[in-house]
Amino acid sequence: MDKLLKESVQYLKGVGPSRVKQLEKLGINTVYDLLTHFPREYENRNNIKKIRDFMVGENVVFIARVSTRPEIRRKGRVFSLTYFYASDDTGRIRVTIFNQPYLNDKLDIDKEFVFYGKVEESKGRFEIVNPVIVEKEKMDSITGFYPIYPLTAGIKNGYIAKLVSELLDKKYVLPEILSTELRKKYNLCEVNFALEQIHRPTKFENIEIARTRLIFEELFLLQLALLSLRNRNFEEKTGIKFEDTEYTEFLKILPFELTGAQQRVIGEIVKDMGSTRPMNRLVQGDVGSGKTIVAALAMYVAVKNGYQATLMAPTTILATQHYEELKKYFSHFGMTCDLLTGSTTPKNKRIILEKLKNGEIDILIGTNALVSDNVEFKNCGLVITDEQHRFGVKQRMKLNAKGENPDVVVMTATPIPRTLALMVYSDLDMSIIDELPKGRIPIKTYVVNETLEERIDKFIAKEMDKGRQVYVVCPLIEENEELDLTDATNVYERYKNEVFKDYSVGFLHGKMKKKEKEEVMQDFKDGKIQMIVSTTVIEVGVNVPNATLMVIENAERFGLATLHQLRGRVGRSSLESYCVLKAKNMGKETRERLGIMVKSNNGFEIAEKDLEIRGPGDFFGIRQHGLPEFKLANLLKDVKLLKLSNDAAKEVLAKDPKFETEENKVLKEELFTKYNEQLVNIGT
Repeated sequence: MDKLLKESVQYLKGVGPSRVKQLEKLGINTVYDLLTHFPREYENRNNIKKIRDFMVGENVVFIARVSTRPEIRRKGRVFSLTYFYASDDTGRIRVTIFNQPYLNDKLDIDKEFVFYGKVEESKGRFEIVNPVIVEKEKMDSITGFYPIYPLTAGIKNGYIAKLVSELLDKKYVLPEILSTELRKKYNLCEVNFALEQIHRPTKFENIEIARTRLIFEELFLLQLALLSLRNRNFEEKTGIKFEDTEYTEFLKILPFELTGAQQRVIGEIVKDMGSTRPMNRLVQGDVGSGKTIVAALAMYVAVKNGYQATLMAPTTILATQHYEELKKYFSHFGMTCDLLTGSTTPKNKRIILEKLKNGEIDILIGTNALVSDNVEFKNCGLVITDEQHRFGVKQRMKLNAKGENPDVVVMTATPIPRTLALMVYSDLDMSIIDELPKGRIPIKTYVVNETLEERIDKFIAKEMDKGRQVYVVCPLIEENEELDLTDATNVYERYKNEVFKDYSVGFLHGKMKKKEKEEVMQDFKDGKIQMIVSTTVIEVGVNVPNATLMVIENAERFGLATLHQLRGRVGRSSLESYCVLKAKNMGKETRERLGIMVKSNNGFEIAEKDLEIRGPGDFFGIRQHGLPEFKLANLLKDVKLLKLSNDAAKEVLAKDPKFETEENKVLKEELFTKYNEQLVNIGT
């Protein structure tokens, strides 16, 4: 990138120390940042109107002559008001201007000017306040498509537009990173034509041409970065080729049939395991879709080939659940399975570590205790991370390093919209378990308001009287005067001491110590607690088949993906299960949004809708990977360009994987600038 583009904006005319701080809030630190601070929309100022055609409230451009001499009224030393009438051949309008007395000398009577502003009504007549006014000869400066920029306190749109325009006039240019061949193939304009037209479009069609080019570039660079990382990993590492990938003996001991989706995903995994290329696979599965048994089959294949396997879960209770379920299966084959968590006693930990190092433990399940330096495997061939987004990148990398280029599977019960997954996980192969096990009854979901509270309490009691268990989830732990939200503490006290005093009610929240939380969840799992009042800390994947009712307070305050995750704590058996969404605000928008939960039990469908409503910026995935947010691209609207950019990135890497050709040198530099050496990892 040119040195001029890296210069601080503080050296630009009109940018003082206070402005520098304000611009920083917009992410503008350098000339490059300013040039790529793109408009979010445009005002069409091409339609010049006659005064008789004005409508109150609309923004208009019109040509008129000054028909009365401007008068100035002053209030104190600072405030002044200038007003006059402007006329065309169809009528006249009052013009009012604040604190610009210097205009008085320029506004000659009968002289024509071009005006732009918002039409208002005052005492039954048209009025325009503080319009933009230019001489007729300079009409081009205010007509056309006027850019509207993202702003912050103290920064006006005209200020940004002026700074950018001055840079463009000085012929500041962006580096062209796309080859002529690539631009021709994908029908993309040159980058500096795009830059000029996105800030100062000469016609409407050019805005779209410019946006397409710049969006493509954003997506293309990200795809290149992720695919480069993936390709380099595959090139540099030779994985384990598991010779025997047969698993029919394991299927015979299962008390149920696998779904078609499970069979497909297992097929994809064992195919990877039979290759010398290291497996690096993401398995997405909706809540209750049966990811654990898929993991078990992969571990079975690894151990059958003489290797060890490990599975890391985010909490002790989830790790323990996996251990208890899986050891029953592995015992049929004489495969040893053990558990290592923060709760493991020092004595047992020493025994486990010794056995692990000697190869006496085939499968080790645990929490992040697995990544400790003193955990040594004899020959770890398979690493599985459950609920991978709960772990940092460093933790996952440390676990992967426990073996010599082991096969890696990461699992998540958070359905990620396919468009977002394609972008964020280009460096992984993806498998999706999109089918629930047979016998599962769809959860019945209801949206209610506070007036039905007594009826809901009776329904809760009815479920508990049947011997069933209930979750009640609240958005806050304690009461907050500034927020009109139901808090878990008050709900717990009311239920425990008044409404359900004859039942066993437990309390769970994020401020409790880890051990306390795990004890409460274990008691609930063991049936000692009938109802648990909680914040959203209830573990993903914790299996309590007897829990049949989920009540969520202030459901309107949660994202759809979160609501779906919470709902997934029930409906984990053949028992009929229910989810009640209580909302204080039952406006049209709330009804429509929560109505999606009533209509659908499909997590991927709900995730797509959640992405539509919330937008991609904060959706799980982007920040987790530490990737920069887009300046223009929108993952909902730009799916076609996302696919094309992915294709283009693959083409470039197929021809020049190390970016060694002359035409790709600028592209390589841009990759390093944007994504840094650690992410791209393509060498120097």
